[in-house]
Amino acid sequence: MKDLGCDTGRATPRRRFLGYCAAGIGALSLAGCDRASTDGHRDSSPAERDLPGTSDWRVVDRGPDDAILGYADQVSVRPGQPLALRVSTTARRFRVSAFRVGWYQGAQARLVWRSERVPGREQRAPDLHPLTRTVRAGWRRTLTVDTEGWPEGAYLLRLDADEGHQRYVPVVVRSASGAGRTVLLHAPATWQAYNGWGGYSLYSGQDGGYQQRSTIVSFDRPYDGSGAEKFLVYERAAVVLAERLGIPLAYTTGIDVHRDPGVLRKATAVVVLGHDEYWTPRQRRELVRARDAGTNVAILGANTCFRRVRLETHGDEPGHRPGRSVVCYKSSFARDPSYPARPDLVTTDFRSGPGADPESSFTGVLYEGFPTDAPYVVHQPRHWLFEGTGVRQGQAFDHLVGVEYDRVTPTAPTPRRIEIVAHSPLRCNGERSHQDSAYYTVPSGAGVFATGTMRWVEALMAGTRDNGRNHAMDAATGAFVTRTTENLLRAFAEGPAARHRPQPRRNVEEVYGRS
Repeated sequence: MKDLGCDTGRATPRRRFLGYCAAGIGALSLAGCDRASTDGHRDSSPAERDLPGTSDWRVVDRGPDDAILGYADQVSVRPGQPLALRVSTTARRFRVSAFRVGWYQGAQARLVWRSERVPGREQRAPDLHPLTRTVRAGWRRTLTVDTEGWPEGAYLLRLDADEGHQRYVPVVVRSASGAGRTVLLHAPATWQAYNGWGGYSLYSGQDGGYQQRSTIVSFDRPYDGSGAEKFLVYERAAVVLAERLGIPLAYTTGIDVHRDPGVLRKATAVVVLGHDEYWTPRQRRELVRARDAGTNVAILGANTCFRRVRLETHGDEPGHRPGRSVVCYKSSFARDPSYPARPDLVTTDFRSGPGADPESSFTGVLYEGFPTDAPYVVHQPRHWLFEGTGVRQGQAFDHLVGVEYDRVTPTAPTPRRIEIVAHSPLRCNGERSHQDSAYYTVPSGAGVFATGTMRWVEALMAGTRDNGRNHAMDAATGAFVTRTTENLLRAFAEGPAARHRPQPRRNVEEVYGRS
């Protein structure tokens, strides 16, 4: 749940459309539509995507809360770097299986490594910092995982207790360079912001209220739920689709871009996945710098780059790794130690003072509110993004707009050469408004596309058994979103989009009128 409301219909009947490969498909069931890229781009390790996968990668029985859970000492590693796991379990023994997420002939994951059975033990209760309400497990290391030979990519480490209970630990094996590749940008800072393990997140405290929320959250604790909810819902399907296309890919996280932005240098594109809300100012600057050097940016969600955060070292454990805490005081920014001396580092919303810099100057769209559930309405059916979908102006796809949304806001900082390609009427908390998908270009030739809805990546799974939260989206919606995303990723993989795709048609005044 958000702590921001709206600042400010009736579902349109479904129409059939032409141009998708087969009825009832989503990105995760596209075996009949799989085809090599026609633009000459291939995966840097093309054999990897075509290896046989396994269907046995899912968590099917979480068991009691304390059955088995764990966390890694790093959000990402380079291939071959060791990774420490800290696990607590009521089982006598458990084992770890490392599944790399990808296409794998439609299986979506491949078993890369499996441990021997490891002795289990229950670890101590977590610590709670009284001032910042930071929960930190502080568990002892259980085992060290050698990632030698692991391909770059997104991984789910599954912990399997002898009794059959399971949890995930998500890890990215990151790329050193994204040159000539499309960089998939994972969002662990946002995963952690919503993580309520131990009773506290950046949204609520143990009493469920906002006032008792954490102002600093630590990566030194497990994720709640299955252990990888945000990745599974908002990122996994996009990774699978990108790997199926065979375009050259690189993998990193927002935290790693903050630490070492070199991965963005000469990248053809960056894909910001389905829910990436929490950014450091440096991460944002580096993405803007990459865009201005010719790197395309695809934003497959909403509410992107909304919170301004800081990464800090928290705790005094020997060997404690830096940047293991995410700081965001939000509306309590006056309590932030950076206030008022360093207004650029005060952790609140990017659009808010001090140091206000609304996200729309980068994304093209402005987050407006939640919750909403509305049809997605096509405004520019002839746009290259929609090639092959057969859509018509005004055609609607039920439930695709939600639960949060963005729109082009003429009164906010907005790139000049921007085109609204979808314009969807909605209601949010009783107020009428619109959601927009928008595309703009900059002088470097780079294109930026923002979907303006948080359900875009979930819709890649619509109509399949792996349908995320689903939200009643159907297979036709899944096919439309899949083909549009294919068009987007293939075009962006070719280099600066303005050099080989039509320039955006400036239509904000046409849509919204003169402000």
